[in-house]
Amino acid sequence: MADISGVPTPRRLRRSSRRLRFILALSVAAIIVLLVSLRGLASFYTNYLWFDSLGFTAVWRGVLFAKIGLALFFIAFTFLLFWINLFVADRIAPRTRPQGPEEDFVSRYHDTIGPRAGLFRIAVAGLFSLFLGVGTSSRWQDWILFRNSQDFGVKDPQFNMDIGFYVFELPFIQFLINWMFTAFIVVLIITAAAHYLNGGIRVNTPGNRVTAPVKGHLSVLLAILALIKAADYWYQRYSLNFSGRGVVDGASYTDVNAQLPAIKLLILISIAAVILLIINIWRRGWVLPVVAVGLWAFVTIAIGSIYPAIYQRFVVEPSESSREAQYIERNIEATRTAYGLRVETETEADANIIERTFTPNVEDALTIEILQRNAGTLNNLRLLDPGIVSPTFQALEVEREQFRFASDLDVDRYEVDGDTRTVVIAARELNLDGVNSGWENQHVAFTHGYGLALAPANTVTAQGEPDFVIGGLPTSVNSERINIDIDQPRIYVGEELEGYVIVETERCEIDFALTGSENLGQGDSLEEGGCQGSDGSGENLLFRYDGNDGVKAGSFFRRIAFALRFGDLNPIFSGLINSDSKFLFNRDVTDRAKELAPFLKYDADSYPVIIDGRIKFIIDAYTATNYYPYSQTADRNSVPSSSGLADSFNYVRNSVKVVIDAYDGDVTFYVIDDQDPIIQAYMKAFPNLFTIAFPDDGSSEGMPSEVADHLRYPEDLFKVQTNMWGRYHLNDPNDFYEAAGAWVVSLDPGDDLENAPTAIVTTTGFVTFASGKRMDPYYVQMQVPQEQQQDFILIRPFVPRSSDDSRQQLEAFMVGQIDQNGQGNLISYTVPGLKVDGPVIANRSMLADPVVAETTTLLGQRGSGVKLGNMLLIPLEGAEEDVLLYLRPMYVEASGSQPAVQQVIAAYGERVRICSSVELVLGALLVPDSEVGDDCENVNPVDLGGTLLPVAPPENEESTQPSDGSVESESEEDNQSESAPDNSSGNELQNLIEQARQAFESANEALEDGDLGRYQDLIEQGQSLVQQAAEILESN
Repeated sequence: MADISGVPTPRRLRRSSRRLRFILALSVAAIIVLLVSLRGLASFYTNYLWFDSLGFTAVWRGVLFAKIGLALFFIAFTFLLFWINLFVADRIAPRTRPQGPEEDFVSRYHDTIGPRAGLFRIAVAGLFSLFLGVGTSSRWQDWILFRNSQDFGVKDPQFNMDIGFYVFELPFIQFLINWMFTAFIVVLIITAAAHYLNGGIRVNTPGNRVTAPVKGHLSVLLAILALIKAADYWYQRYSLNFSGRGVVDGASYTDVNAQLPAIKLLILISIAAVILLIINIWRRGWVLPVVAVGLWAFVTIAIGSIYPAIYQRFVVEPSESSREAQYIERNIEATRTAYGLRVETETEADANIIERTFTPNVEDALTIEILQRNAGTLNNLRLLDPGIVSPTFQALEVEREQFRFASDLDVDRYEVDGDTRTVVIAARELNLDGVNSGWENQHVAFTHGYGLALAPANTVTAQGEPDFVIGGLPTSVNSERINIDIDQPRIYVGEELEGYVIVETERCEIDFALTGSENLGQGDSLEEGGCQGSDGSGENLLFRYDGNDGVKAGSFFRRIAFALRFGDLNPIFSGLINSDSKFLFNRDVTDRAKELAPFLKYDADSYPVIIDGRIKFIIDAYTATNYYPYSQTADRNSVPSSSGLADSFNYVRNSVKVVIDAYDGDVTFYVIDDQDPIIQAYMKAFPNLFTIAFPDDGSSEGMPSEVADHLRYPEDLFKVQTNMWGRYHLNDPNDFYEAAGAWVVSLDPGDDLENAPTAIVTTTGFVTFASGKRMDPYYVQMQVPQEQQQDFILIRPFVPRSSDDSRQQLEAFMVGQIDQNGQGNLISYTVPGLKVDGPVIANRSMLADPVVAETTTLLGQRGSGVKLGNMLLIPLEGAEEDVLLYLRPMYVEASGSQPAVQQVIAAYGERVRICSSVELVLGALLVPDSEVGDDCENVNPVDLGGTLLPVAPPENEESTQPSDGSVESESEEDNQSESAPDNSSGNELQNLIEQARQAFESANEALEDGDLGRYQDLIEQGQSLVQQAAEILESN
């Protein structure tokens, strides 16, 4: 309304303002929805282009059709279900509606909807069909396995069904039943509401509140629900095979003798309810349905829940071991099969575990003959710990800020110096954090990593640093030590590579900045019109990508699609992009494999290898399920959260090895275990995705031998298997139940002096160790006892199981190795008795040794840090007696520097030695304490080729003295005045060192006696005395 002057009133202005805000908000929401939809469509389209570029469109279509097919089927089924029931509700509606309190509301509904009842039915059916149907697409993996099910050839002991039924069919059947029950519940509610609106149901009206046709309609729906529930109970029987009620997973004594009869009774009651509900169509009232539902509820609560609990408590638990023995035996058999832990016996044909006994003499069996006999193993001991030397690799080999190495380096084996050696290897990956910001730099100029660094793990330089045989920029190979060529060092697909890059643009890519000291070779000068080599300015080495990876930019429409996918407008407007340019994305090797085969699970650790002059990455892939009857759920302790095995499962196989080219991005899924039924199902569903690694016909289409030579036992799988084997090595149900002979993986000794497992003394004087992180397995090239040759193995030790980790003696150790066909084999070595120290006790003995304590204290002065590398367990086979050694490299990290190996600690029984090299420390173990000398000066180093190398005698002092007597006297006076402390200081220094030595020796005795409280006090006292001695030396 306006006043006399024509100016709008405030009320009208507010109304217009409100309308404008509403229109604006609606427009913004519409734009957001449009952009989100367009971005989703762009991602869908560019994903197809990416699959097509790799030649895997069949996989893309297979997954897409499975998702769409499921969703469309359930949407259509739900739509028909709702539409038919709403149509029936309208057809059987009463001609006249009785008057009552509800009539006003119902009349308004009919006045509004009545003329459009057909459209309303379609709208309601469409809405609920989308609500219930779209989410079913997430079950596409279950559907694919259901369609391509395979037989395991093994039947479950309870229901005599093939394991394939549980793995492939049961998950989808249970999903289908649960979905049907939910859908019919919603249909029942909506149909009842429709009958209420049509007048067939009245709540507040006297007389018949439900008409006969409506009662018949609802009775039919209730009967269908009861029938679905009967089917649900039928399949619940099979779910008992995964019950966790008993001592172990699987159907227990209570499940079989109490829960199963209760389920059978519920099936009969559900069928009876169906019959009663059908009969109720022709009867008056709701007595029969109420009786059926009441009886069902009573049996469900009383018989289905309370009775099994009482049975468990009063029948089973008083004699649990005997009653559960049969079911424990089933669990042991199933678990061993499911995790690949079947033991080799005379009757077991497909076993993959060999059980052996290793009985070491830890007192006086170590001789030079045993060391010579095992020279190959001892010459391959791993001094470089990949978890510690990453900063050293970073400092010595990363070369430019645009590159980086992974925080945890990889371990493999190569022929170095004529022998197969354990090596530490790391790819020099692109580090965008070290590149100047700006879209062109981040996505066009700096696009790739370059080369790798490789060093034998058994040797270090004189400074204690890795002895690189491959490294530098450009990549340099020491051809005298290793026979490898690297023709294409560039890494466009690697580990932890995120985002996208664009190649083959109007500008050159940058390999790395030049410093002037690089040897670029003849082919590294700039070609006319090209990008190969240096740009001539002396600033950068340039390159233009010519590999197969990437999706062509093509038309302007494609560039828009990529801009929407990445949320970045630069691909649209950049003048650097032409139609031949390529977008490279999904560049992380694990993410790339997951995109192509999301149904597999992947190991957390991919690793680079050098194959035919190129860098490739290998990833271990697993098939797993949670539906193996009677198998125990996996113990996933120590498995990284990034691993595919971090989720729950009770069956696993390392069925696939994925090989990805770092330059071309090509991906090959090699099937290693083609006997695994799960991978057989996926091969049937996606035949073009997989390649048999070792075909029976010996064809050349399988895995190249160069790749096979670098396969290794997967670490995450080995962790799970060793976790499970600790208890499942027991095959007698009574022994298993009592768990007296069970093992656990040893505690991790810790990598520094503060992180070793803490010793605790209880009020009764009992010595325990605080629970903590378990020892990770480690790779090493070794000839294990009773084997004929060296192999690249994983090894992990066991100690006796105890609730407080008080028992840390070595009980066993397990070895994992790969055969020539890529199949994993396990060897379990049992160590009889409890006389052999486990890793934690060996580590405490090392730290308690007076010489070790003194050395660590001195090396840790002036801000330096001391770290201990892998605790290496070294079983050595002798002609008559076996020997067990422990060895740990000691790293010193000076302030502002990187970790370097300075000493090596070794332990044999109660002997502990610390020397500057493996050869010296092994020699020191052969002589008494009194003969070792300072810094092992009196020790003959062991020649690991099989002979003893004498220590070079000190040069004759007279031969090094100058002939000029005056100079000699002056030198002697200077030396005396500068280096020799006065007599009082010297005496004090000797006294402090002697007191420290006595304190450390007493501490060692206290540790042997189990007096940990006195041990800690003496260690602190000895370290204090060493500190005082160090201060006197510094002051002089």
